[in-house]
Amino acid sequence: MDALAVNGVSHRFGDFPALDNVSLTVSQGSFTILLGLNGAGKSTLFALITRLYDNTSGTISILDHDVRRQPTTAMQRLGVVFQARTLDQDLTLKQNLTYHAALHGLGNREARRRADAALELVSLSDRAGEKVRNLSGGQARRVEIARCMLHRPGLLLLDEPTVGLDIGSRESVIAIVRELVETHGLGVLWATHLIDEIKETDEVVVLHKGKVLYTGTVPGLRNHTGADNVSDAFRALTDDPMKPEAA
Repeated sequence: MDALAVNGVSHRFGDFPALDNVSLTVSQGSFTILLGLNGAGKSTLFALITRLYDNTSGTISILDHDVRRQPTTAMQRLGVVFQARTLDQDLTLKQNLTYHAALHGLGNREARRRADAALELVSLSDRAGEKVRNLSGGQARRVEIARCMLHRPGLLLLDEPTVGLDIGSRESVIAIVRELVETHGLGVLWATHLIDEIKETDEVVVLHKGKVLYTGTVPGLRNHTGADNVSDAFRALTDDPMKPEAA
């Protein structure tokens, strides 16, 4: 079964078609890049997957659970890192995590145990008692990833998670998520406009002006367009330039 299956999903804001008949899949144990410029519809798609918006056309399933017909079960299998920071700055790392674990119905002892394990996953166990406001941007992102793992999801969504981070922090965040794919068999959908976050082994979905223009492997993207690199392939598909810029 796929970690995520999106089939024929459209969404409009008034007369503006934010998404137009979007279909894609994310396999379990795969790192899938959702590649598109700002305004492509990436955040709208995430809002539909997470039920912030109601999908009134097409279907969205998380590990075979339809998000409209089985919303509770579907959301229990989902972890999300949104572009906006969402941690409580005045709580410690561990307090942030145990509070979130309680929202998932975990008792105090189990919440503390999972918080400790999650901080270990992102190499922040030694900072557990510090307030979030003392962390760098990259460290805070790692805490948000740890928070995602508390309820043991099968799918992670990350919406432009490295925006505003320096190069070292970006590399650290990406490496941690890729390691989770390897060690936990997660399906990951990573939304970005940054070409240099893509690896040769990734799956890629190119989203442009609300439409999926390509879905498949990185070599397949180059072959499909006859381009030598992903930047040129994106340009060939969209007529829009995209450069491997830093966040």
